[in-house]
Amino acid sequence: MSSGWIVLGIIVILVLFAFGAYNRLVALRQRVDQAFADIDVQLKQRHDLIPNLVETVKGYAAHERGTLDEVIKARNMAMSAQGPAQVSAAETQLTGALGRLIALSEAYPDLKANTNFQQLAGELSDLENKIAASRRFFNNAVQEYNTGIQQMPAALFAGMFGFTRKDFFDLGASRAEVEVAPSVKF
Repeated sequence: MSSGWIVLGIIVILVLFAFGAYNRLVALRQRVDQAFADIDVQLKQRHDLIPNLVETVKGYAAHERGTLDEVIKARNMAMSAQGPAQVSAAETQLTGALGRLIALSEAYPDLKANTNFQQLAGELSDLENKIAASRRFFNNAVQEYNTGIQQMPAALFAGMFGFTRKDFFDLGASRAEVEVAPSVKF
């Protein structure tokens, strides 16, 4: 009779532990999802700013059509990207295109002096800093989540509950290009 209670006690403890592990992993997964949503909000603001920046530049550097088209194409690709891997690849291309667009201001002193351009470039620089901070927060959340599903004893239950590894917001080969926010000089 007492061995039955011991077995029942062990089963109850295991079930309680499984519930605790599940709840912890759910909280970690929610943190990753929230962190990615924060990046998405910052990127949407960036995407919304780009047409205004392009229009301002177009007035001063209309013959730089290739650069302007490249920015618009990169923006459209970034807006349609899904998931951390696609978004990071598309945003890397967009960052490069924006850098070339901002560099045009050096060749056009009137554009560089334009108040609207200065304001938009300042907003872009601020957004780049916010995106970088959001990206760091996301990658930290992913690291905690991935560690959580791989640590014992939660690792015994993680696969059973459908918790799989998440990808970091990786900048890939062009990391050096985007580690520094675009330089905006007036």
